[in-house]
Amino acid sequence: MKKHLIRLVTVLAVALALAPVSSRAAAPKEKLFTLASPAFKDNAMLPLKYAGGTECGATSRGGNQSPPLAWSNPPALTKSFAIVMIDPDGRRGEGSVHWIAYNIPASESALKAGAGAATPSGNAKDISSGKNSRGLLGYTGPCGPPADGPHHYVIDVLALDLQPGFLQPGLDRDAFLKMIAGHSLGPASLVVRYRRSP
Repeated sequence: MKKHLIRLVTVLAVALALAPVSSRAAAPKEKLFTLASPAFKDNAMLPLKYAGGTECGATSRGGNQSPPLAWSNPPALTKSFAIVMIDPDGRRGEGSVHWIAYNIPASESALKAGAGAATPSGNAKDISSGKNSRGLLGYTGPCGPPADGPHHYVIDVLALDLQPGFLQPGLDRDAFLKMIAGHSLGPASLVVRYRRSP
């Protein structure tokens, strides 16, 4: 009887000790908000057609087309998305903005190549354009001085709790960041590299 009681207590103790582990193992893992491009891999070199064109100089051969992007698993309360592409190495380390776009509906999960081209009003279907460091609306591809090594271009898709249309077109980075303060639910990021050939 005593042995039976000891064995029962031991079994219960082991079961209790393992219970939290089992419940943790059974809990589904939270999926991460991620960004990718069908045109290049993270930390790869940027294909020339997405680099800056003649606005970078007469010898620049880029197509100045915004790259295709696709994102998945945004935060649950997302109402719209925004895109910010910066070159932290640009302007001698001060950083330069190549693309700001926003008011993208939460129902979207991708942008086609060339979607960053701005209309005169700054509004296109399902996207509003902000100003880049050149003071232009829409996408301006990487330029980079030929003497420099490859610059790193960070592309962020931000999940926002703001309804599409809340932000007016034409915001520069400072105004955009001020307007979304406290409204970002998190970024998904991608890095690409580019060096302009001499």
